Amino acid sequence: MPQTTPKGLHRLAFGGDYNPEQWPESVWQEDVRLMREAGVTMVSVGIFSWALLEPEPGRYDFGRLDRILDLLHENGVRVDLGTPTVAPPAWFYRAHPEALPVTAEGVRFSYGSRGAICHSSAAYRTAAAGITTALAQRYGSHPALALWHVHNEYGVPVSACYCDSCAAHFRRWLHETYGSVDAVNEVWGTAFWGQRYGSYEEIDPPRVTPTVGNPGKELDYRRFADATIRENFRMERDILHELTPDIPVTTNFMTALSQCDSIDYWAWGREVDLVTNDHYLITDGRRTHVNLAMAADLTRSVAGGAPWLLLEHSTSGVNWQARNPAKRPGEMARNSLAHVARGSEGAMFFQWRQSRRGAEKFHSAMVPHGGTDTRIWREVVELGAGLEALEEVRGSRTVPDVAMVWDWHSWWAQNLEWRPNEAHEARERADSFYEALYDRHLTVDFAHPESDLSAYPLVVVPALYLTTEAAGQNLREYVENGGTLVVSYFSGIVDEHDAVHPGAYPGALREVLGLTVDEWSPLLDDQRVTITGPGGSTLVGDVWTEFVRPRGAETVWTYADGPAAGGPAVTRHRLGRGTAWYVSTRLGAASLDAVLAAACEGAGVAPRTALPHDVEVVHRVGRDARYVFALNHSAEDAEVPLDGSGTELLHGDAADGRLTVPAGTVRVVRLDA
Repeated sequence: MPQTTPKGLHRLAFGGDYNPEQWPESVWQEDVRLMREAGVTMVSVGIFSWALLEPEPGRYDFGRLDRILDLLHENGVRVDLGTPTVAPPAWFYRAHPEALPVTAEGVRFSYGSRGAICHSSAAYRTAAAGITTALAQRYGSHPALALWHVHNEYGVPVSACYCDSCAAHFRRWLHETYGSVDAVNEVWGTAFWGQRYGSYEEIDPPRVTPTVGNPGKELDYRRFADATIRENFRMERDILHELTPDIPVTTNFMTALSQCDSIDYWAWGREVDLVTNDHYLITDGRRTHVNLAMAADLTRSVAGGAPWLLLEHSTSGVNWQARNPAKRPGEMARNSLAHVARGSEGAMFFQWRQSRRGAEKFHSAMVPHGGTDTRIWREVVELGAGLEALEEVRGSRTVPDVAMVWDWHSWWAQNLEWRPNEAHEARERADSFYEALYDRHLTVDFAHPESDLSAYPLVVVPALYLTTEAAGQNLREYVENGGTLVVSYFSGIVDEHDAVHPGAYPGALREVLGLTVDEWSPLLDDQRVTITGPGGSTLVGDVWTEFVRPRGAETVWTYADGPAAGGPAVTRHRLGRGTAWYVSTRLGAASLDAVLAAACEGAGVAPRTALPHDVEVVHRVGRDARYVFALNHSAEDAEVPLDGSGTELLHGDAADGRLTVPAGTVRVVRLDA
């Protein structure tokens, strides 16, 4: 089996995408000199180089890449070598225009961007296998090679194609999945609106229809598209495993819910040797450091709790949003070390040297247009030294406090058309629940709804519209065995085929929650409801209300007004040795804190009231040491209590009992045994 860490890399990874083909060779020597100055340990190479490496079908030109890899090796820089299959050359599309994807509206994309691929194309698969094989044969034993980087950011910008090749492939996938057309008709419920199929040949992709199409078909097409992309990854991975069995293979994920919604990362995490991720701050008015922490926690969870690697983020602003602010002084280091705190084995960037031409010439880089006499460069050099000082954390694992259930299939299903209130978003619920847990200074693992939850005292379910019978049973057993569960509204409703569970809502979760819901009553845009609870507490909800009927659960908060006035709003059900909470309206993070405080108390999750707001404290534990990462995202100096004494690794200072973390900075303490 290939190893799960980059071969020959004995420090934390630090570097970025290196694209020397954009520059004359006279710049390369300057690049490696600056890499040494900054403490760069690994760079990603060749991701968009297919047209240069194979200028015409079957003819390879490796001279430039030979010189690049030799130069990097001579200067002590390891290489994450890309298979450039995200951007086939112009000659390929000229010969195979059918390999360009088609939208659901029937529009075929044109050549001239990236990721424009029909993953059902046999011609694409053959060409991708060819360049991957040639690279493995040429560089499999190169001393600089540390890691294979297949493709780039699968699922972005195109995840599904609706062409005739995909239609034929979809029919085969349906047969392999269900075995017969009758079974397809059953799971899709085609008796509704007379949509029954008599043969596979009658089934097309869910292209544009006069009104809403079949939701079961839509959901399965998302599964098919994800599975098809994954087939192509596996094809390349297997070639690399066969030809270079000692080199790990990865592809860069985009796990943040703000960045990619088309990939089932639970499935993908099982396919790679090392989980890697790209993360970019989203300028949408949210607290960006909370989104970052959430993405890092989700990536670590996809990796099964094992160390992972941040393969891309930005030194400062990006260029693809409506507004792209620069990062404030110190923010790049905080971002980088926040990922490390939550399990990353380094911090890498897009890209090394800022491009002068092309679509991303205004995207920040480690070496900006202004060169080395810039704040960005000085902070890059400082970060390199900091990561070198943290070398000993490699291999340690982040310690979680609680878990949040998340399922991409449920997200896909909930996002289909004709739902009770389009303002209810699974991502928004996940963001809000995560923010509430973050503000209670709790480190979150994410979990698949059918996974083992027994290690967690508290499990939160922010949005699980699609809940399989197995998932419902799993959550019930978790509670019966002593766990504390918090479930948000519109969960447990349908099965894996988007069919409503028999009986009253919330379907698969009725028994564990000890209640039924007679009816939903979503709110209009400007409507709010007040709920009242223990000690006269008052919370405000919006978007959603329900007529809840307790069936063993007790009412903790009550609707004071609105459609369900006088009825239960938040309930608690004691089942076996545990407790299940239900929240039937949308509460913001601040209001959710009151519910989570009660749930945490019952679960025995101790409050961390001594920690200031926006001061993030995360623990990593290794075989021989414990580490405390303290990141101050606030504008005020902060005091962080320590469970013992130790050494602050970034500055070499002694720490005993309390740690001062200046505004906007990071401190990392190795605690004494």
